[in-house]
Amino acid sequence: MTIKRRDLLKTGMGAAALTLAAPTILRAQSGALTIGVAGPITGPNAAFGEQLRRGAAMAVADITAAGGVLGRPLALAIEDDASDPNQARAAANRLAGRKVPFVLGHFNSSCSIPASEVYAEEGVLQITPASTNPRLTDRGPRFKNVFRTCGRDDQQGAIAGAWLADKFKGKAVAVIHDKTTYGQGLADETKKAMNAAGLTERIYDGIATGDKDFTALITRMKSQSVEAIYFGGLHTEAALLVRQARDQGLGAQLVSGDGIVSTEFASIAGRASDGVIMTFDSDPRKSPGAAQVVQKFAAQGYDPEGYTLLSYAGVQVFAEAAKRANGLGVDALVAQMHGKSFQTVIGNLTYDNKGDLTKPNYVFYIWKDGKYAEM
Repeated sequence: MTIKRRDLLKTGMGAAALTLAAPTILRAQSGALTIGVAGPITGPNAAFGEQLRRGAAMAVADITAAGGVLGRPLALAIEDDASDPNQARAAANRLAGRKVPFVLGHFNSSCSIPASEVYAEEGVLQITPASTNPRLTDRGPRFKNVFRTCGRDDQQGAIAGAWLADKFKGKAVAVIHDKTTYGQGLADETKKAMNAAGLTERIYDGIATGDKDFTALITRMKSQSVEAIYFGGLHTEAALLVRQARDQGLGAQLVSGDGIVSTEFASIAGRASDGVIMTFDSDPRKSPGAAQVVQKFAAQGYDPEGYTLLSYAGVQVFAEAAKRANGLGVDALVAQMHGKSFQTVIGNLTYDNKGDLTKPNYVFYIWKDGKYAEM
């Protein structure tokens, strides 16, 4: 991917951001330390890739302005995985080949997991702001280099499942997923929690990413008098599903997870997005430590929604770990992270010995008039 100077200037990030390095590559400042960001810069999930890129770029600029990491300015190498596992592995190999000590990414769990194989082999610290599948951090000490600034599907699914069991007790519920590592994983965790609380789904089914016509599925849900749909997947399919459901006379409540945290969801769904409920971290933009950074993004005409600030926080964690370790080796970095706390733009993050947050903060949001707000 080629990043043009005029595109960076358009964002208003200023001179510091022009040190950004990409595969084709912008010249970094002399002596700069290059770190990576990897995610879906192109493809159907590019809105989320933009959130990762924006958050990382702002953090790079701010940390460099404050003195950098170990006295060196930061530069950013941007790799596109297009939400494809094979491309994610290739992107990871390219970043590892450039000897980056740290990668912020990936977005999809199905990309973070294969990429983590490369990072573990090559001794690269990986912090994902978005990949929630438990397997990412549950694979033992070989993957001690993997961390998150987000929670896990089993944590998110637990609150969604309990809510569904309470609000739709004795009613017909459908659990639908997009057959991806993330989507099916989140749907299954929600189903497990819902079942444990006494509610059994009437329909459990999967769709394929890229599907655009859900008529048969909606007809089936109508025949079963479904009153609530839990969808594990990303914003495009969720938006098409709820829009077509409303068009076909199915008024079932749609509930989903953090895969729809983008205003593109409402752009696709239109008025059908009103009333949709989702789970996500307590709004990062409202964190007390985020005010100044949010203002900077606002000056650029950009709303740092979704994973933007979680990405910024990931770069902050790396920078602080490097400072504490006084070095960039993965073993030294990890030793300063497991069981340790970091003050970030989204608040205090404390890690357990697997790289997961000890206190994830999932809450419910509701969509209205093209925007989402905490319930």
